[in-house]
Amino acid sequence: MTFISRGSGILLHISSLPSRFGVGDLGPAARNFIDLLAASGQQYWQFLPLCPTSSGLDNSPYMGLSAFAGNPLLITPEGLAEDGLLPHDLLHDAPNFSEYLVNFDEVSPWKEELLLAAWDLFQNHPLGDEYGRFVSAEEWLDDYALFMALHEKYQGLPWYGWPSEVAGREAQALAAHREELAGRIAFHKFVQFVFFRQWERLRSYAAEKEVRLIGDLPIYVAPDSAEVWARPEFFLLDEKTLEPTHVAGVPPDYFSDTGQRWGNPLFRWEGDRACREGLDAWWLRRFRQQFRLADIVRIDHFRGFEAYWRVPAVESDAVRGEWIKGPGLEFFRRMEKGLGRLPIIAEDLGVITPEVEELRDALGFPGMKVLQFAFDSEADNTYLPHNYRDHNCVVYTGTHDNDTAVGWYFSDRSTPAAKERLLRYARSREGSPIHWDFIRIALASVADLAIIPLQDLLGFGSDCRMNVPGTARGNWRWRVAPRFLTPEVMTHLRNETAFYNRLPRRGAATEDDSNGENQGTGL
Repeated sequence: MTFISRGSGILLHISSLPSRFGVGDLGPAARNFIDLLAASGQQYWQFLPLCPTSSGLDNSPYMGLSAFAGNPLLITPEGLAEDGLLPHDLLHDAPNFSEYLVNFDEVSPWKEELLLAAWDLFQNHPLGDEYGRFVSAEEWLDDYALFMALHEKYQGLPWYGWPSEVAGREAQALAAHREELAGRIAFHKFVQFVFFRQWERLRSYAAEKEVRLIGDLPIYVAPDSAEVWARPEFFLLDEKTLEPTHVAGVPPDYFSDTGQRWGNPLFRWEGDRACREGLDAWWLRRFRQQFRLADIVRIDHFRGFEAYWRVPAVESDAVRGEWIKGPGLEFFRRMEKGLGRLPIIAEDLGVITPEVEELRDALGFPGMKVLQFAFDSEADNTYLPHNYRDHNCVVYTGTHDNDTAVGWYFSDRSTPAAKERLLRYARSREGSPIHWDFIRIALASVADLAIIPLQDLLGFGSDCRMNVPGTARGNWRWRVAPRFLTPEVMTHLRNETAFYNRLPRRGAATEDDSNGENQGTGL
């Protein structure tokens, strides 16, 4: 039983969409992209986490300021104007932003000005009652809004660097700051109201076009986030400094000889009963929020639920860590009791053991196959399509962490032998665009789902990759200019999709839609 029908889709983060406002958003370009997907026979749109980001962490969506909130940068100014919350003149006066990269230092303050103008117009607005219902329903919102207001008050200093009575959430100190910062707290609640209002419109539009949304859930949260500040008892933190005693990462692998020291605090999976029950309740809320945003959710670093790499916080890299047993199958069974069957894609890349595979298979989650990893060894390579054990998997030409297909092929990191194997596998002709060789291999595979990063569809090089793991600055900035999304490219994609039997059956119910197994998640 699978929740994915044979099909294909595109990986593109919202921020990478075309927009004249400096960053992709939830407005007309997002709806236009859904139209392109539907017209080209694509059933799925996958994107990165939607959380608020911070300049101090290079605006990484995997180091968000909250696990529950939406990113204000993704709010569309056109949507604000449509709701009567912005004069159209302000939109005409937008700066001349780059259409190729997100300049966060320019875009963030400009978007803040727009949102403040909208907040001023919102007073006594007809949407006031809807806003009130939203505020009452979102239990995470009070802590988040106060956290953001305090973040501003202390000029972006991480929460564990705030005065001890604030960092430690002493009741008297919090009450005083709620009074002092009431205006900014209300503003941040308004921004979240707008984000979720706009997101629900976009998701409804995708459903109307029969395009399913695939979200992304990082297993860990950032150390400087509303969740760690609000619920420190769920994390491995020093009792005095409130900073992590151990942090997350992975040992040396394909991406790095010294491993990756991510720096996220680790969950206190082995706490007392009250801690474990509280952590379960928190994860239930987190999953429920993710399924509010998307039809399917990819769990980044799924293997951390079976065993996770624990690195002492004093270490500068991830070499000297140790594997610690994770919460495993019983954790997901508890989640299923509260939410029903979970439509999850397990990111099972990197150091994978039989135990991780057993956990994934016991849950019925499809894993990931990345074609860029398929040609660097001989015929038994598990990423080669002829070695896929069954169809319940998702094949990618590459992910947001990979180079583009063209960049990989022309880089020194891919060996001559790997390139030769790729060409032989694709039966490629001399002069054939290498990115289409990758795409055809993915579409031809038995994998239920094939996902193509937009950069690979367009044949872009290394300068257009989204992230370079192990680097701290300069990531997450790439954008696509609208002129590259041509009818010729999309027609070619549709033709290849049809040839490999991945066109959607419009109006057909999926297995899960028909048996009602997901009623607990609202899918």
